[in-house]
Amino acid sequence: MKRVAIITGASRGIGAATAILAGSRGYAVCVNYLRNPDSAREIVAAINAAGGQAIAVGADVAVEADVVRLFQTVDRELGPVTALVNNAGILEKQMRVEAMDAERIRRVLDTNVVGAFICAREAVRRMSTKHGGKGGAIVNVSSGAARLGSPDEYVDYAASKGAVDTLTIGLAKEVAAEGIRVNGVRPGLIMTDIHAAGGEPGRVARMKSSVPLGRGGMPEEVATAILWLLSDEASFTTGASIDVCGGR
Repeated sequence: MKRVAIITGASRGIGAATAILAGSRGYAVCVNYLRNPDSAREIVAAINAAGGQAIAVGADVAVEADVVRLFQTVDRELGPVTALVNNAGILEKQMRVEAMDAERIRRVLDTNVVGAFICAREAVRRMSTKHGGKGGAIVNVSSGAARLGSPDEYVDYAASKGAVDTLTIGLAKEVAAEGIRVNGVRPGLIMTDIHAAGGEPGRVARMKSSVPLGRGGMPEEVATAILWLLSDEASFTTGASIDVCGGR
């Protein structure tokens, strides 16, 4: 069976590292992006140059019609999806809950929670043996923030990732008998540019002393955990989340 992976938010950071690793391991890869087509095309070019197969598809996971189009494009150009990595996520400027307005909270939840649900829905409709599919695997990218709460910084983001953890558990139980495994990873302080979106590009350097391993993580270290969960080596693992947090 051809292995086809959709990785959302794959033009940078953890998503980009996961796309490149998936391509090197024989997956045909859809590199989803929102605002950075040039980076997405560079990742596609790198995968193709190494002998793999990849396409870039722009879509906002917070918009249901975009998600439907994303999956339809993959159906047409790569074939039925067998692996989904729900990686797309946003956070906003660091602030306390008392300073947040409803629009900010909705933006975070629309991408991080609604987007993950709708992408999972489309994947299940294609993978489930109940619908004539051949099974597959879903990995939801959560965050160590779901356990820590991110006080004074991103409680809304942390809450959204707590919802992703619950999605992982509930969906795993819902589709286990239909050939689909659903797991999650919780990255900790990882060296990506998402911290700049919160207004502190140097956040990892400031906080690395709180990590028992004494450093920030690399996107490739998270990608390795994701690919293991997608693989047959994790065939008896579902409803689980792996902390890639350096012990924090």
